[in-house]
Amino acid sequence: MPRGRYSLHDPHDHTPLAEEHFQCAPGPSGWRYVSQLITPTGDHHGSVDLALDELGRPIRLELHAASWQVRGAAIDGVTWVRTDPAGIHATEGNVRAHAFTGTSPAFLVATTRLLRLTPSGSATRVRLVAFTDPVLAPRTVDQSWALLNREAHGTDNGPLIVDEYQVTALDTGEQHTVHISGDVVLAAPGIELEDLESPPSVFP
Repeated sequence: MPRGRYSLHDPHDHTPLAEEHFQCAPGPSGWRYVSQLITPTGDHHGSVDLALDELGRPIRLELHAASWQVRGAAIDGVTWVRTDPAGIHATEGNVRAHAFTGTSPAFLVATTRLLRLTPSGSATRVRLVAFTDPVLAPRTVDQSWALLNREAHGTDNGPLIVDEYQVTALDTGEQHTVHISGDVVLAAPGIELEDLESPPSVFP
């Protein structure tokens, strides 16, 4: 069960945003990720609880940020309920999309579990609902993902398999690279792995 700490920063000006203390593990029904977010000043900033089924579909998502809350799952595309800080108003949304995304590294791993790409030059298109900080506002985004390279790196615990993905935002054409090993993000825009207590899980 990997557990560790990511640092999150603005990918453009590198302003520190939060630290995400996480643990995750594959299970009999899929994969689960839970985390707590702490601001640079030490305040609690939010939390992530994401569970996937064995096909990589989100069977449960619960996000908290700035007292806003989102609960969602893959139902008729993806469906969610977003609640305001006062708990008075709850709005429901539904989009014909494949999964969710957001600032947490969990969503990058989840997308790779959903797509199950093999190394090749061809890209796969995916539609996601992104919950954007600081109020978890939903936005539908279209991306394409390609697995460019898969390399084994020697470590004290045996070979570490690292996948290099190229992600393209289809509305702007902007591209970036994501490096993932198992269920841990090693590097991505705005994300740095600062601490890892145990090796990444190896998916079958």
